Amino acid sequence: MTQSVIVQVGQCGNQIGCRFWDLALREHAHVNKRGVYDEALSSFFRNVDSRISDGGACGVGERIQHLKARAVLVDMEEGVVNEILQGPLREVFDSTQLLTDVSGSGNNWAVGHMTYGSAYREQIVDKLRKAAEHCDCLQCFFLIHSMGGGTGSGLGTKVLKLLEEEFPDVCRIVTSVYPSAEDDVITSPYNSVLAMKELTEHADCVIPVENQSLVDIVNKIKYMSDGGKPGSVIKRDSAIISGRGGLSGAEKPFDAMNNIVANLLLNITSSARFEGSLNMDLNEIAMNLVPFPRLHYLVPSLTPLYTLADVNVPSRRLDQMFSDAFSKNHQLIRADPKHSLYLACALMVRGNVQVSDLRRNIERLRPSLPFVSWNQEGWKTGLCSVPPVGHSHSLLALANNTCLKSTFVELSERFTKLYRKKAHLHHYLHVDGMEQSCFSEAVTSLSSLIEEYDHLDATKGKIVLDATRLSIAT
Repeated sequence: MTQSVIVQVGQCGNQIGCRFWDLALREHAHVNKRGVYDEALSSFFRNVDSRISDGGACGVGERIQHLKARAVLVDMEEGVVNEILQGPLREVFDSTQLLTDVSGSGNNWAVGHMTYGSAYREQIVDKLRKAAEHCDCLQCFFLIHSMGGGTGSGLGTKVLKLLEEEFPDVCRIVTSVYPSAEDDVITSPYNSVLAMKELTEHADCVIPVENQSLVDIVNKIKYMSDGGKPGSVIKRDSAIISGRGGLSGAEKPFDAMNNIVANLLLNITSSARFEGSLNMDLNEIAMNLVPFPRLHYLVPSLTPLYTLADVNVPSRRLDQMFSDAFSKNHQLIRADPKHSLYLACALMVRGNVQVSDLRRNIERLRPSLPFVSWNQEGWKTGLCSVPPVGHSHSLLALANNTCLKSTFVELSERFTKLYRKKAHLHHYLHVDGMEQSCFSEAVTSLSSLIEEYDHLDATKGKIVLDATRLSIAT
């Protein structure tokens, strides 16, 4: 078994991370009935003997003493991290894993990236190294952050750059929460475009999640919980509606939205945590889904969306679940893959599902999904035998698809509206190390990304002939 470290940056990143650890503990408790520290737990948790002064680690096969998350928590406001330390998860982290300040980044990418990035560089690297040293075989860093604020976008992408410098051979998978067009942070287009350049250059994979999509999904679930659909009732105290159902106490404002992203991470990491007939290595995600280094943005869709909830909803038939995974209602980003070009697609299935079920559904769906001509067989599949709590099976689809172009075009347009008037620019240019060229480079990088998607879109429906080969003399 390999180990992975989760790095949570900013308010949003730490709130999602908190939900992930909460739900992961619940999931492992449901599977691990004997209280023995097993390989599944070791992938994301250390087992520490608190009776030993230096917190000596206990090996696989020993009794569970004291579980510590393989995580680094960073925020330049201490509110959310302090809340975690005062809540039910306080025992899962210790002070060596935390880094906070008091003033915040003021919704300014430059403050997060330049000011705090420089001031805390050594401390961040030290905490990352310590987390890595606790791993026997470090496979992946997961970075969770948001794009719209200052710390998540600025310091989050600085941490990503440091990960590449310090651990160049370790996979970097980033979950980025994108702001909606109606975002209340006026400078979010600046922060997002500046962060995009760093994500494009330094991540192996980026899984974009849109705030507005999460809001829409939560509203649909609440509609079901209010009896909107006959025969479909979600209990009001289920994990998806509130913080209850895991370790958390009272409901917090964004818990329902954060749970959806946490469930996305639970599904991605399921093969790393549990056994399966067709295990998918985390490195294989980037290896199989990213044919061009810069085009590493993957559209996530998830079914069921209320994983881990106590749900009185008839289970979806297996075939219906595969259809759901390719419907817009189950995507965590607003886009239309079916009318764009697929470069590759991964299906990560959990539960009692056979390889034959997987193949049958791929063959059924294949004709309706436009794949790029040179990668018609571009499917990667994983089967994990342990289903999510409360369900017989689940499915996460990750699609590398040119439909993301529309999201990036919209972001570019929102950026241009502000930048054309030089609105709020002085707040950024007053920061040491920040120059106007950073803006022009960032927007050029985004435009170049959009052009690459455009170029691929232009090949849709065209048959590209194989290049002629030299004849071999016999």
